[in-house]
This record gives sequence, C-alpha cells and structure tokens, in this order.
Amino acid sequence: MSESMSIWSLIANATLVVQFVMLVLVGLSFSSWYIIWRRQTILAAAKRAIAEFEDRFWSGIDLSRLYVQINSAANVDSGQENIFRAGFKEFGRLRKNKNAEADSVMAGAERAMRVVLLREQEKLDENLSFLATVGSTSPYIGLFGTVWGIMNSFLALANEKQSSLAVVAPGIAEALIATAMGLVAAIPAVIAYNRFSSVADSLLHRYETFTDEFSGILHRKAHAPEAEDVASAG
Repeated sequence: MSESMSIWSLIANATLVVQFVMLVLVGLSFSSWYIIWRRQTILAAAKRAIAEFEDRFWSGIDLSRLYVQINSAANVDSGQENIFRAGFKEFGRLRKNKNAEADSVMAGAERAMRVVLLREQEKLDENLSFLATVGSTSPYIGLFGTVWGIMNSFLALANEKQSSLAVVAPGIAEALIATAMGLVAAIPAVIAYNRFSSVADSLLHRYETFTDEFSGILHRKAHAPEAEDVASAG
C-alpha cells in the first residue's frame, strides 16, 4: 500500500464527519476495555470470596463468633458476607425483644437479607448495560461513517469529467475503516457482556441459595425453645 493510501493518511484526510465517527468509536472501545477489565477483576474477587466465606460458614463455627470476626475484618467483595451480616444483625436486634414472635423475627431478618441481596445484584450487573449498548450500536455508528464516506466519494465522482478508481478509492477506503472500527468496538463488548452476564447470574444464584439456607438456620433458631440467644449480635 502506498504512503498516500495508508490507513493513517486515510484517517487524517477523512471528512470531519467520518473523523468524528471514528473518534466516537475509539472512545467507546477504550471505555469498553476499561469496563471489561474492571468487571473481570470484581467478578473474580466475588467468586474467590464465595469460596472463602462458605468454607468458614460451613466449618461448624458458632454464628455469633463468625459475625464478630466478619465485623472486625469485612471482605467488601463478599456478597454472602454482607447478606449474613445484615440477616444476623437484624435477627439479633429483634430477638432482644423477649415478647417478639418468632415469625416476626424471621420476617425482619429475611427482609434485611433481601435488601442486601438486591444491592449485590446491582453490583454484579453494574456497567453491563453499557457493554450491551456498545455492542449493539457500534456497528451502526460505523455504518453511518461508511455511508457518509461512500456518499462523498460518489459526489466527488460526479464532479469529475473522467471517472477513475483513484477518485473514489480514498473515500471508500476511509468509509470501510469506519465500519472496521465499529466492529472492533462491538465484538469485544458483546463477548464480554455475554460472559459477564452468565457469571453474574451464577453468582446471584449462589447468593440466593445461601440466603435460603441461612434463613432456614435462623428459622430453626427462632422457633426452637432452646434457641441460642444471639441478641448480643445487634
């Protein structure tokens, strides 16, 4: 490829509209990769935190002791820790009232855990909508630049007395670059969105399963006559 038809020269000589389209696509691409890196880091940390917390929770440790340990060294990446902390704290707070009914205590604890579960879901889904938007719109943005470049090429051809490929080739080439940049921005975003959505759904399912299991444990404590007094947890 000659110097006059290099990719960089085509970009530099493109019309302002096509250059703006390319700039937008570059910005979307860099933003997508930053979000991909952040999401990968956060979700990987959340998966590790699940394994660590479940090992501690199911080790047979006293729940009051586990609650104290978690409060003293909280893992911000652990959704299950947050659910456990909220549920156990509310359970203990309501149990301070000796006249509280077991069903009321359980309803309060489950409500606290549901609130935290919704917050954890928001954390897992954060920025996924942006990746979906980039993946679905970038090809169309690139197509707009392509259409604009080809249109200008044919307008330039109409003003020439003698038609030649050299007249339209640069415009068509710059237009195709816009299409390529749209695909470069879209493809990683779509792959990452599908991957992270699957991982987020899997993590959320494990959070929900833990919530149900922990609710069962608290239910037995609330209704057993010899239930351990956890009022100090509040």
